[in-house]
Amino acid sequence: MVDLDSEVPPLPPRYRFRDLLLGDQGWQSDDRVQVEFYMNENTFKERLKLFFIKNQRSSLRIRLFNFSLKLLSCFLYIVRVLLDDPTQGLGCKELNRSCSHQNYTPGTIDWSPIIWVNRSLPLWGLQVSVAVISLFETLLLSYLSYKGNIWEQILRIPFLLEIINAVPFIITIFWPVLRNLFIPVFLNCWLAKHALENMINDLHRAIQRTQSAMFNQVLILISTLLCLIFTCICGIQHLERAGNRLTLFDSLYFCIVTFSTVGFGDVTPKIWPSKLLVVIMICVALVVLPIQFEQLAYLWMERQKSGGNYSRYRAQTEKHVVLCVSSLKIDLLMDFLNEFYAHPRLQDYYVVILCPTEMDAQVRRVLQIPMWSQRVIYLQGSALKDQDLLRAKMDNAEACFILSSRCEVDRTAADHQTILRAWAVKDFAPNCPLYVQILKPENKFHIKFADHVVCEEEFKYAMLALNCICPATSTLITLLVHTSRGHTAPWEAFRQLTGTKQTLNRESQQSPEQWQKMYGRCSGNEVYHINLEESTVFAEYEGKSFTYASFHAHKKFGVCLIGVRKEDNKNILLNPGPRYIMSSTDICFYINITKEENSAFKKQEKHRKNHESKLSYHGASRLPVHSIIASMGTVAIDLQDTGCRGASGATLALPAQGGREGRRPSIAPVLEVADSSSLPTCDLLSDQSEDETTPSDEEVSAGFEYAKGYPPYSPYIGSSPTFCHLLHEKVPFCCLRLDKGCQHNYYEDAKAYGFKNKLIIVAAETAGNGLYNFIVPLRAYYRPKKELNPIVLLLDNPPDMHFLDAICWFPMVYYMVGSIDNLDDLLRCGVTFAANMVVVDKESTMSAEEDYMADAKTIVNVQTLFRLFSSLSIITELTHPANMRFMQFRAKDCYSLALSKLEKKEREKGSNLAFMFRLPFAAGRVFSISMLDTLLYQSFVKDYMISITRLLLGLDTTPGSGFLCSMKITEEDLWIRTYARLYQKLCSSTGDIPIGVYRTESQKLTTSESQISISVEDWEDTKDTKEQFSCRGNHRNSTSSDQSDHPLLRRKSMQWARRLSRRAPRHSAKTAEKINQQRMNLYRRSERQELAELVKNRMKHLGLSPAGYDEMNDHQNTLSYILINPSPDTRLELNDIVYLIRPDPLTYVPNAGPSRKNSFCNTVGQDTREETQL
Repeated sequence: MVDLDSEVPPLPPRYRFRDLLLGDQGWQSDDRVQVEFYMNENTFKERLKLFFIKNQRSSLRIRLFNFSLKLLSCFLYIVRVLLDDPTQGLGCKELNRSCSHQNYTPGTIDWSPIIWVNRSLPLWGLQVSVAVISLFETLLLSYLSYKGNIWEQILRIPFLLEIINAVPFIITIFWPVLRNLFIPVFLNCWLAKHALENMINDLHRAIQRTQSAMFNQVLILISTLLCLIFTCICGIQHLERAGNRLTLFDSLYFCIVTFSTVGFGDVTPKIWPSKLLVVIMICVALVVLPIQFEQLAYLWMERQKSGGNYSRYRAQTEKHVVLCVSSLKIDLLMDFLNEFYAHPRLQDYYVVILCPTEMDAQVRRVLQIPMWSQRVIYLQGSALKDQDLLRAKMDNAEACFILSSRCEVDRTAADHQTILRAWAVKDFAPNCPLYVQILKPENKFHIKFADHVVCEEEFKYAMLALNCICPATSTLITLLVHTSRGHTAPWEAFRQLTGTKQTLNRESQQSPEQWQKMYGRCSGNEVYHINLEESTVFAEYEGKSFTYASFHAHKKFGVCLIGVRKEDNKNILLNPGPRYIMSSTDICFYINITKEENSAFKKQEKHRKNHESKLSYHGASRLPVHSIIASMGTVAIDLQDTGCRGASGATLALPAQGGREGRRPSIAPVLEVADSSSLPTCDLLSDQSEDETTPSDEEVSAGFEYAKGYPPYSPYIGSSPTFCHLLHEKVPFCCLRLDKGCQHNYYEDAKAYGFKNKLIIVAAETAGNGLYNFIVPLRAYYRPKKELNPIVLLLDNPPDMHFLDAICWFPMVYYMVGSIDNLDDLLRCGVTFAANMVVVDKESTMSAEEDYMADAKTIVNVQTLFRLFSSLSIITELTHPANMRFMQFRAKDCYSLALSKLEKKEREKGSNLAFMFRLPFAAGRVFSISMLDTLLYQSFVKDYMISITRLLLGLDTTPGSGFLCSMKITEEDLWIRTYARLYQKLCSSTGDIPIGVYRTESQKLTTSESQISISVEDWEDTKDTKEQFSCRGNHRNSTSSDQSDHPLLRRKSMQWARRLSRRAPRHSAKTAEKINQQRMNLYRRSERQELAELVKNRMKHLGLSPAGYDEMNDHQNTLSYILINPSPDTRLELNDIVYLIRPDPLTYVPNAGPSRKNSFCNTVGQDTREETQL
């Protein structure tokens, strides 16, 4: 943007002073004809008015000249005082009057020193010249500003002061005897003050900038105070010429002492005129100064509300970003500040918040904390006003974040406001990078010019869809995009590797349960990038295949390589497959605890055997770590041998099992460079027991034969085209209605359709365009046809026709008008045999009088589902993450109470994800879109995070880039044993890259698990071990008949209750707990039976068979969590679900060949051999 301060255009010829008098001489020798469009400016008066008043720059010069004249006159007065001798009485002699002091009797005032002064001839000449010029300028300006009322011009105080100070000097020209007459020239200080105020106003107009009203008021106050003091000093000094004959310094001393209310009394006025002047000046000060201070205080309060300005000097010397929001909530502010300042290189940045609303009390209290008060500046203003953007120095900002208000009732209107803000910022500061958050996908194409855009509904629905086929995808993405603040720093494993003697912090010593140690340690993994030729980890893999580099980097350094980007291509490729050869210019994207630049590497060979013995597996209660990076900052990594371990090695030996006479085939090594012969079809990629290329007769008769292609219709502009399973012909709209028959079918409930796979039910308020992104990932071409789940949309309001046009091409997609409030609607849509139930937060309830009450209806409805259908996997979206503690709420569960205290302690420690240990979040059963706000914030440092997240969620499909899927570990797959062997098996066969494990703990209680206890207070009760064991034994014996009803969490809560309860003796507490536990079991059993009878009766009333409803299949007592990039030696357990990034089947199709069926992974890839139909 052009700097208006430095580039002031010159005046046109007609604005120059010589042209006002002589006219424009340049036109005389020109044949062209000059045309005057403004005829009223052709007169001499109008030209003068244009130069002295109208023109901003010339008027500024005139006022500056006038201000200088007034200051010069005051300076000449001070010079006259310093040169004057009051005893000479020159004025009296010239008038031939007796001026001797002997004529005055004591007690009378000698008026001659007051009336007459000693003024030298040169000084008189200078003062007369200044007076003549000032009077001429004043009369000219009065004439030019005359508007018909002459008395208004004459009676103005500045005009009267000018007459008093200038006219006597002009009289002395014609009457020389009055040359030494006293004239109060010091009153020109008030005229100088008036000229200064006008000059500041013209300065603002001339340079088209406005200083703050606070600055103007402070300037007026200071100038008023100086004028009062200067007037008092000069007046007292002159009047005391007939008294104490004070000097200027004595008068200054007297005025300062008097106005400061100190009053020493050593200097006092002697005669009554000086005393009267002091009284008058004090009265004036008591009237004028309080008014000025009141205006200043008012402006200060207003500035506190509006936030003032961010100075131009600071903008040029410091780095700052601007956050534009329509309303600022404390949660939004803290999420932004915690995530933004989590990066070390952003510590010196300033955050300028531009918000149109007044700062509320909570935000004001937070911004007064020293940690934020020095780095956060709040400005009240609108992004649509250039003045406010100038206040925020948007043109100098490093970035501008524009966030939408998701709590608005009308989300479309909120998007429109965001779009206008983005346009306004782009128009004002074209070079400022824009980071924009939009709510609805149909509005995204309006802001394609922004550098980074996050569409809330796109990400939300895609994430919820993947949650149904890859459990806890929402938790996985949330943990990856959050900056770790050391929830549980893995110092223990680091100390074992490096031999460091650094002690653990208190939180690590008092660590929670084993699952929390593992889950918290792995949650610190994030996505980083580095150039391959600059990397210590990946440099040695130049010229080798991607899968080879990924496997060996994980084996050696514990780093998971997930993608690359070529130097000449802006597209990121996730797992491009074994045929991709690493180049020195490639940018590598990897998952690790910290980035490589913050790591130091240490080679250990001497004590390798000792380390191997330490790193051996010692049961389920301990997580062995092969190599790990401890925490943010410079750390050390133990370099392991890069050679491939053979299948006959000790760590890969099959466990001794009596039922097995042999062992599985050894795992093939990962080749450095793959070719067609080295990539045979294996059991991990194909399943020839079911040939999808030749559909069965049942499939043909049922119409299950699908095509592959791009959806012919998209509900909004800007959707990324995705290759999907489609129908050959679109389904009539009447057939999309699940609960009503039509002329094509007579089915009226989900049971009648006889689906082979379980349903996925989505409960939403309306069928918005974002819901389209829920269907697309579940119908992507790389999903096996026989594993497609039917999708039922349970909508409160009927969908629009354009939405039905978009979904009618997808197979097994239905809708039903109903609500989750109604049990009959739930039963009709097939909730009893659904695999997943996705509950989307309703837009109409997102705004509430009390912020956190926006989720009240959703939480209560989900709690009802949780109680009625205990085996149903419910995935819930909430507006506020803080409300996660109410999901699957158990009021009297000690385990939940202890988790609540643990969450509070994590929040006190400054954790960005204090709720991460909550069971619903860890299991991926609850999600809040506000948790993805950090994705936009983190893009300021990692500009690739949005692209990687979109690829993982299937929102974007780049040719050659892989996709996210999952596989389940069965009993037949446990021969793999460790995560490292699984990594090798996948890389050597299918080219899949594992990135994490979703683990569900069994309900059965083992001896080692029964000894685990969680203390959120103090770990001080471990000394009474025998007593605890005896208590557990008694408890197991007393409830042996109901062993199946006692889950793992209930057993652990027994120990928590003993530690949390300090009101009664230990033995009485144990006895009371056992009695209460038994009563609760009986109560829960009777409650379940009552709820089961209610559901079965409603099913019978609706004509549905209650055979599919199993009320005792309880999944509420399982414990699930995610391990992101676990260590290579992590043991695989039964029912573990492994997250995979699978190569794009369109770029690599393995050769067909006979192969036995293997339950190691889900079968994909055969569908790519079918003919693609568009």
